[in-house]
Amino acid sequence: MNLKYKPEIKVAILDLYDGIANEGMRGFQDILNRYKAKHDLNITYKVFDVRRGCEVPGLDFDIYISSGGPGSPLHEGTEWEKKYFRLTDKLEDHNLSNTIDKKHSFYVCHSFQLMCRKYELGDINTRRSPSFGVLPVNKTGAGLTESLFEGLAEPFYAVDSRSWQVINPNENRFKELNMQLVAIEKERPHIDLPRAMMAIRFDEYSFATQFHPEADANGMKNLLLKEDKKDEVINEHGDVKYKEMLNHLADPDKISHTQQTLIPNFLDQAVMSLQGLA
Repeated sequence: MNLKYKPEIKVAILDLYDGIANEGMRGFQDILNRYKAKHDLNITYKVFDVRRGCEVPGLDFDIYISSGGPGSPLHEGTEWEKKYFRLTDKLEDHNLSNTIDKKHSFYVCHSFQLMCRKYELGDINTRRSPSFGVLPVNKTGAGLTESLFEGLAEPFYAVDSRSWQVINPNENRFKELNMQLVAIEKERPHIDLPRAMMAIRFDEYSFATQFHPEADANGMKNLLLKEDKKDEVINEHGDVKYKEMLNHLADPDKISHTQQTLIPNFLDQAVMSLQGLA
C-alpha cells in the first residue's frame, strides 16, 4: 500500500478510561505506529480524554477508535456521554450523506456496550463474575465471511476484560438497522447462561468488539502475573486454565496474531477507502 503522494490520515483515539491505568491506549498507539511504518503512510493521531476531560473530536478526522473503560455503560446523563453520542450521531449522518470521504470508526469493550445501548441491540447487565483473561471467541455464520476476521482462526483468541455484558440479541433491531452480529462468547456447555455478543458490524464503515483486539501478549502477561489478577482468573476458571492462558500468550498464533490482524484489517479497509481504492 505504498503511495508516492502521502496525504495526511488523521486518527482520533477516544480514551474512555477516565484516568484509570490501562494497557489499551498503549496498544492502540503501538498498532498505529507499526501500521504507519509498515505501509509508509502519513498517519497522525490525537488522543481525546473523553470522560475525565469531556473532550470529543469534531468531524475533521478520518478514523475514530474508541476505547474500553471502567464502570457501568448504563449511567446516563453525564455531559461527556451526551457529547460522545452526539459525535456518533454526526459520524452516522456524515456517512449517510453523499460525501465520498467516509468516516471509519472502531469501538472496543465499554464503547461496544455504549453503542449497543444506543441502538438497543440487546440486554446489558453485569456478569455473575468478571471475565478476565485469554479466551476463545466464536465467529457466527455472518462472521465467517467478515472481512476484518480474515486471517483469524475459528475460534480465535482474544483478551477479555469485563464486568458487564450484552446478551440476548434483539434480532428485530439487527434486521431493522441492517447490522450483523459476527462473533459471540465461547460456548460453555456446563453453564446454562446466554452467550454474550462479542463483535458487531454496524455498517460498512463502523465495527465494534466486546473483547480487546489492541491487547498485546507482553502487557497481558504482566497483568496476569499480578497477584490480584492471578487470583481473579483462578477463582473464575481454575489453576489449569490460568496456566493455559499464560501458554496462549506465548503462542504467536493467538493473542499476538489477533493484535496484528484485526485492527490492521480495519485500517486496511479505511485507508483504501480514503485513498479511493476500495
